[in-house]
Amino acid sequence: MLMTSTRYMLLSAAAFAVMGSLVKLAGTWHIPLLQIIFVRALVSVVLSLVDIARSRVHPLGNRRGLLLGRGLSGFLALTGVFYAILHLPYAQATVLQYLHPVFTALLAFWFLAERPTSATLVCIVLSLLGLGLMVSPYFYAGPGRASTGDLPIAAIFAGLGGALGSGIAYTLVRKLVATEHPSVIVLYFPMVCIPGTLLLGGNDFIWPTPQGWLILLGVGVFTQLGQLSLTRAMQFDSASRTTSLSYLQIVFAAGLGWLSFGEIPRITTLMGAALILLGAFISAKRQPRRQA
Repeated sequence: MLMTSTRYMLLSAAAFAVMGSLVKLAGTWHIPLLQIIFVRALVSVVLSLVDIARSRVHPLGNRRGLLLGRGLSGFLALTGVFYAILHLPYAQATVLQYLHPVFTALLAFWFLAERPTSATLVCIVLSLLGLGLMVSPYFYAGPGRASTGDLPIAAIFAGLGGALGSGIAYTLVRKLVATEHPSVIVLYFPMVCIPGTLLLGGNDFIWPTPQGWLILLGVGVFTQLGQLSLTRAMQFDSASRTTSLSYLQIVFAAGLGWLSFGEIPRITTLMGAALILLGAFISAKRQPRRQA
């Protein structure tokens, strides 16, 4: 039977994969990037406040400086991730985003004194090998192959920046879960996003169609589900281990890209997915649960 943290991370990865496919779909309806983030943040505010009221905790939490830092890093990370999703093939955008477990493991080691176990290191190595296989056709030129010139450089750097921002946010989450309610941690994200998106891009917002509103609502609901599941997982295990399991989102993204957008996976994508699954299995089965 899978451990509690593993189940939460599987749910988180699946929810974030669905969220990303809805973001890409919103782009086909010409909904601006910052408006997607704005509506997603509004949904998060409502759902977080409902859970906070039910749990009877203070909505602003205790360690407000760290909570604000988590919100700011999450906003910057999500902006980079969504930009990459809108301008790159979905599986490849997700691959760039999921460099974040590497950043998380390094930051957790430096700032939280978390020493990654051998199982976590094996998972990261296998996942990076899988990541390299999946993205390799897009980073060299050859007969019948794509080159980096076929991919927007700005989108590639946005994806990498989103990965770094996610690593910072997850490290802060890992530090905050000892004292803060999960919905309080999640609430600080829209508290930064809503004024940030209005200030930076409010003039470009449009009025979506009913289908567009449903897509935006779905983005908010599935992102909230992914964030809460991730935060719950970090209450049971270390930051480096929980985020190493989130590599499974790459596999989910490849499947959704194929089913929803006709992005047929390459053989390198399938081989990389196999390595990622192997790494996640080792991380889940070969490592003891963190003690409270």
